[in-house]
Amino acid sequence: MADEKIYVTQEGLEELKKEQENLIHVVRQEVIEDLKAARAQGDLSENADYDAARDRQAQVEARIRELEIMLNNIEIIDDKQGSVRVAKIGSTVKIEELDTHQIDEFTIVGSVEADPLNGKLSNVTPLAEAILEHKVGQTVEVLVDEPYQVKILEIR
Repeated sequence: MADEKIYVTQEGLEELKKEQENLIHVVRQEVIEDLKAARAQGDLSENADYDAARDRQAQVEARIRELEIMLNNIEIIDDKQGSVRVAKIGSTVKIEELDTHQIDEFTIVGSVEADPLNGKLSNVTPLAEAILEHKVGQTVEVLVDEPYQVKILEIR
């Protein structure tokens, strides 16, 4: 992950920064207070509260480090591309599955922001990989266990 680019929108970057700030300035302080309270109970060898606080501290510190690495490798997706000729990360794409004639619309985002239930599809999914760098009107094959074809109806 250290050298891997992390693709996010400007909005996604702000969310990651907010999470990092909250962990550093709020959650970390809460964990320190929990540790102090657990230490005050006495014998640490059989102190479940102390063990739980140490576990939480480890999780918080690991997430802070993970966010630091991610933020150092961010590449902002230009989601206001103007006239779009081909599908790129940040594009909103409307497709039709040729077998079922089902029409779907989603935005291609980096894996950090992926949320398929809310129309945000990771750029590393087979569907997004098939669509990337293709134009409106083209039909592409999605390479999965049972490959299928989709037609790109709109890119914006």
